[in-house]
Amino acid sequence: MRVLLVEDDALLGDGVRAGLKQAGFAVDWTQDGQAAKLALETEEYALMVLDLGLPKLSGIDVLKWLRGANLALPVLVLTARDTVADRVIGLNAGADDYLIKPFDLDELIARLNALLRRSAGQVTLTLQHGDIELTPSTHQVSKNGQIVELAAREFSLFHELLLHAGRVQSREQLEQHLYGWGEEVESNSVEVHIHHLRKKLGSALIRTIRGVGYVIDKESA
Repeated sequence: MRVLLVEDDALLGDGVRAGLKQAGFAVDWTQDGQAAKLALETEEYALMVLDLGLPKLSGIDVLKWLRGANLALPVLVLTARDTVADRVIGLNAGADDYLIKPFDLDELIARLNALLRRSAGQVTLTLQHGDIELTPSTHQVSKNGQIVELAAREFSLFHELLLHAGRVQSREQLEQHLYGWGEEVESNSVEVHIHHLRKKLGSALIRTIRGVGYVIDKESA
């Protein structure tokens, strides 16, 4: 899942980016509101982590612009402003969740996973497809009750396809979810990950729509 991190504190931003990448997220990091707005206009994200006290354009203004543009991107606000009035302002401007600095990285990741579940209309803590189960909070996948070891990007790719089962996604769309700015993308990387997932989870799980992309079909009711 690709996340836009908007934080002007270099030390904190670097730590959060490293922690999110270790948890399997692809992270783009900007340090002011104008850069965040440009990124949102040109890239596709699953989530945004947004500081409020930003240079050039405040976090509140970024939120108001985002919602004014009818973009439904889930937003978690990170801020040192801990009064009730500040939280009300942020939530009324369009934030989906709020975390006060200093914070625990594990809590941030748990809240992001919860936002992903809600945005996808998922009410359970796991994603199930036949005999395969994916648990985002622990980054585990099992088949017939047995843990299947997946590399970080294999897990992210499988999570993205399973979260949107029934929706065909192109190679370019999947690359957008897997890689952040500055990360080298080999021309056949998605195909390689798909090949590994099929070997580990079953050859029929991920279907290729020739000339279009890849899809995990929805299970019949």
